[in-house]
Formats: sequence, structure tokens, C-alpha cells
Amino acid sequence: MIEQLRAGATAERARVALFDFDGTLSLIRSGWVETMVPMMVEILLDLKTGESEQELTEVVKEFVGRLTGKQTIYQMMELADQVKRRGGTPQDPLEYKHLYLRLLWEKMKDRVQELKDGHCPPEKYLVPGSMELITALKERGLKLYLASGTDELYMKEEARLLGLNPYFDGGIFGALDDYKAFSKAILIQRIISNSEATGDQLLGFGDGYVEIENVKQVGGVTVGIASDEPECRQVDEWKRQRLIGVGADYIVPNFSCHAELMARLFPQ
Repeated sequence: MIEQLRAGATAERARVALFDFDGTLSLIRSGWVETMVPMMVEILLDLKTGESEQELTEVVKEFVGRLTGKQTIYQMMELADQVKRRGGTPQDPLEYKHLYLRLLWEKMKDRVQELKDGHCPPEKYLVPGSMELITALKERGLKLYLASGTDELYMKEEARLLGLNPYFDGGIFGALDDYKAFSKAILIQRIISNSEATGDQLLGFGDGYVEIENVKQVGGVTVGIASDEPECRQVDEWKRQRLIGVGADYIVPNFSCHAELMARLFPQ
């Protein structure tokens, strides 16, 4: 269940844990890639450049994966750039984002309503073992932060529905309309500058390229979540390779192994 990629990687000095949200803890938006990629491919196909659907799918999957973890607007800015490169006239990236969010809402609205109505336990839409892991980290005395590339307004409500808010005493942060005003890298620098932790006292959890890279850049230890969503029982090999490529210290498909993972992260 646990793949350790760097011998001796421990978080014994960790004071702060930073979690990504979608795909790391929350499954409410599971299937977002299967919504975003076809939308973008269809837009590029309409330019009739002669590229096949498969060729364009590979192009889109590359930049969507590379930008996963950053604010959604960055993926839409790249889409606009791809349209422009092919001689088209792109829409404003915000228009692309609104189209994507409308499509995604159709996929996730029943999940949100089910949680709001109390017709299912929050665990139905959490990566297995999530609550046990964050409880163990809190009991160890770590300060927890939750950060997402999803718009803050929506992700805060989704975190509330999942019962996560009380655990994240450091704060819950998402994308802002002024996309330059917040990023995971900015949050990490704020944590360091406020003397909450040095870089090597930071423990990061994420399923995206960005958050793993950001934590590794300051010397922290990282756990990559390569979940084959929505079941989250097996490792998704594409995610695994991306996470390894940016230096993840551990790879897991979920947190069902939370006790063993804690023992490896904090061997003493």
C-alpha cells in the first residue's frame, strides 16, 4: 500500500502539514478531469487543424496534469493559449472556466445535495482513511492547512459538508478572483515567514504536481496520493509517474494505511 521512494524520509521535525483538497481528501469533484479534458479537446477540434482527437487529448492531458493543483484559471489560460497557437481567437479564460464549472456541476450536484440532506456519511466522499490520518496528525500536535486550486467559496462549503473544518486550524484556502493574490507557494512562504515552521518542518499531502513540487522546493517531506478515483483502492499509474517526477517521498492510493504511514513518517 505504501511506496517509499526516498530512504530515510521522515517528518519527525514536522510542525505543519499542508493538504491539497480535491483528490487528496475530497471526492466530491471526482471526475473533474473527465469533464475538463473533453471540453477542451472539443474546443480545439473545432479549429479544424487536422489534428486527431487522440492527438489533442494527449496535448490537453499533459498541460491539465502539469497545472493540477494550481488555480483552475491557469488551465483555462493555457487552453486560450493553445487556441491562439492554432490560429483561433480564444475566449477570455474566465469564460472557459465558467463553462467548465457548469459542466462539472452537473456531475457533482447530486453529491452535494446528498451531503446537505444528510443522506450519506461524509466518508462516502472522502479518500478512505482521511479522517483517521488528520486526527492522528492533530493528536501529534501538527498545525494543519488545507489549500486548493478550486474557488475558495465552493471548496470551503465542500470542506464544511465533509466535516473537515475543525481540523484545519491553520486555515482553509482556495482560489481567488485575483488569481495572483493566492497560491500554494504563497501560502508556504507565509507559513515560513510567520515562523510557524521552517521548510524542512513542513509535511505535504497532495495528488497534484504543484503542491508536491512546492513543498519539496522548501525542503519538506511529501506524500503523493495517486488514487484511482472514485474507488481509490489502486494506484493510478499516470498520477504516480507525475508525482514521482516532482520528488514525492511516498506514494499511496489512499489513507487506509494511516497507521503504517504515521509509523514511517514518525518512526520515533
